[in-house]
Amino acid sequence: MNKKFFIAWIVVFVVWVLGSFVVHGVLLHDDYSQLPNLMRTEADANSLRPLMFLAELSMAGAFVWIYSRGVEPKPWLAQGMRFGVAVALLLMPMFLIYYVVQPTPGALAVKQMVFEGILVIILGAVAAFFYKQPSA
Repeated sequence: MNKKFFIAWIVVFVVWVLGSFVVHGVLLHDDYSQLPNLMRTEADANSLRPLMFLAELSMAGAFVWIYSRGVEPKPWLAQGMRFGVAVALLLMPMFLIYYVVQPTPGALAVKQMVFEGILVIILGAVAAFFYKQPSA
């Protein structure tokens, strides 16, 4: 772990927080407000915000660490997006599991998978930017 790793970690964390706000706080806000018996109130969720930041900080660190271990001397943007797709394929089924075990509407589960998938692909590109290598 070096300076590049820590800078990438912080930038990915900031982009993840902002992207999550856009996805869940803006794009899916109305969908979540339709589920008062499933979702926390905004006040309750805001009181737990530090735990959300801790989770996103941890995920960002792991995300950059895994990316940094597999980076190859290939075009950085495509490599980062491929990594993002691979991570999305690991994360998106979580919303399918939520759909199975919670009374989550199917349309919401699909939106969560699509929006989170896009966010993680963007995060892959961000991580790749910091680990650019000369192309083979």
